[in-house]
Amino acid sequence: MSDAPAQPGRCRSARHFEFNLRELAGSVGDFGTLVPLALGLIVICRMDPVALFCMVGLTNIVTGVVYRLPMPVEPKKVVAATAIAQAWDAAVVSATGMGLGILWLVFSAAGLARHLARITPKSVIRGIQLALGISLCLEAVRLAQPEPLLALAALALLLLLRQSRVAPGALVVVAVGVALMAWRGDLSELRVGFSLPTWRWPRLEDIWAGMVGAGFAQIPLTLTNATLATSAMIRELFPEKPVAEDRLLLNQGIANIATSLVGGMPMCHGAGGLASQHYFGARTGGANIMEGLIEIALGVLLGGSLATLLAAFPLPLMAGMLFAVGVQLGQRAADLKRWPLAAAAITAGVSVLTNMAIGYAAGLLACYLRDRLQARRRR
Repeated sequence: MSDAPAQPGRCRSARHFEFNLRELAGSVGDFGTLVPLALGLIVICRMDPVALFCMVGLTNIVTGVVYRLPMPVEPKKVVAATAIAQAWDAAVVSATGMGLGILWLVFSAAGLARHLARITPKSVIRGIQLALGISLCLEAVRLAQPEPLLALAALALLLLLRQSRVAPGALVVVAVGVALMAWRGDLSELRVGFSLPTWRWPRLEDIWAGMVGAGFAQIPLTLTNATLATSAMIRELFPEKPVAEDRLLLNQGIANIATSLVGGMPMCHGAGGLASQHYFGARTGGANIMEGLIEIALGVLLGGSLATLLAAFPLPLMAGMLFAVGVQLGQRAADLKRWPLAAAAITAGVSVLTNMAIGYAAGLLACYLRDRLQARRRR
């Protein structure tokens, strides 16, 4: 399957770690995905906020130190959405991470992701990214419904201050959100204390229940978005620091096994999260380290009141952030022409209408059929 060659990378930072306002702004780019799903898991599934945020934070710090570049750490969306919709018990949610973590280690050792990367055209990867962009924009529209003007104001601030090193747009939007919470009296629920995660060995029956309920359905999304698309985006944005697909699976295997032992949520990477971090200013591993420290501090110091505080943050502001990232992510298909663009559109369209696993398969099938047709014409 042939496609146009990949575009050269757009970011060639010589530094491995920077700790400044732009990196800090980039570090909050992941929050648009993290906060809504984490809140649902904490409130509906009764997950321990201390364990959830401490393990996300620790994973961010480790990946930032190891890879020296922004590396998104997000909830596994299929598992989280299903668990919230069906009100799973917290033990089942975290145990699903153990089952998936073991699978990722097996897949990584077997080279499965590397094989998928070899047979996947650039147009299909672009289609997955386009589908993610469309999905983020649709989610942004949903979150903006209560106060659409507030979402538009957030979007305007982000566009106006995107390049600012003094007042990066993402930090200004978060500051506006905190100020609104204070004005509405929501910060009165703030309680500062000190808590640490506790050891919780997952039960076999919980692991199986979680895998049957959503874990097996999560596999295609993790392989396409969290692995293939994320690795491809890293090569584009940071060509001097490529991360192989099987290495990403290894990361996710270790992280999910570790988080399941203390009652944390299943985690993955994601092209959308990386696009968000980069869009808001992240260029080095410093963004991940700062994000991790923030998340650990939230869990350890505010665990008792964290769910209430997260629920009070104005979601329309988050909608503005998601919409900006969605547009930027979808624009990556603009460098395609003719058939590659059509293949990306097929992948994205089927993904949005069904799911990314089916969209990925549809894109591969379309490319395969076209290659066969061209081969027959050349005979």
